[in-house]
Amino acid sequence: MADQPASPGNIRVYDPRGRVDAENRTLSARVKDLNGLRLGILDNTKWNANKVLRLVRDELMQRYEFKDVNYYRKESFSRFAAPELIQEIAANNDILLTAIGD
Repeated sequence: MADQPASPGNIRVYDPRGRVDAENRTLSARVKDLNGLRLGILDNTKWNANKVLRLVRDELMQRYEFKDVNYYRKESFSRFAAPELIQEIAANNDILLTAIGD
């Protein structure tokens, strides 16, 4: 339909996604048990993200015994996390929880 001119009963539809180039990657192996792991929580500073993350954290802590729970905040929800922050999270945690909350 996109090649036909718009007319009554015939509309032109554009794909808003544009072109997406993505490299296929294998998913990381999933952990079988959260007990004893170091949980990292990354708050992206979106308005309600910390509320969602804290609720999920509290629920997880009732179910599992984590070795550590580390909370991180990135500079802005609209920017990538700094490479140093990513390195710190990777070095000090076994699993990571993050969310967007609006």
